[in-house]
Amino acid sequence: MSHEQNRNLIQTLHECAEACNHCYDACLKEENVKMMAECIRLDRECADICSYLEHALTRNTPFGSELAAVCAEICEACGNECRKHDHEHCQKCADACFKCANACKEAA
Repeated sequence: MSHEQNRNLIQTLHECAEACNHCYDACLKEENVKMMAECIRLDRECADICSYLEHALTRNTPFGSELAAVCAEICEACGNECRKHDHEHCQKCADACFKCANACKEAA
């Protein structure tokens, strides 16, 4: 992966982690938190893997392709779950997750 591709992926990962963290926080404030449980859980999973991969790529990890493949899978799962909810924060998170999943697939 070129330095420029790496930099673009790092930015996309950062944006996805931010969107997931915002969605996580907003979901916890929703009236029916139980209904949002899977969304909340996947927001955390996705934010964590995106943050980890972001940091791993900055140190030129030899596992970039493997981590990107796992990250893509988690981002897709989170995006699919968020897409089920009409909340604006969930829709924005889904968009960020799908964008990140596509970028990770290209890197894998």
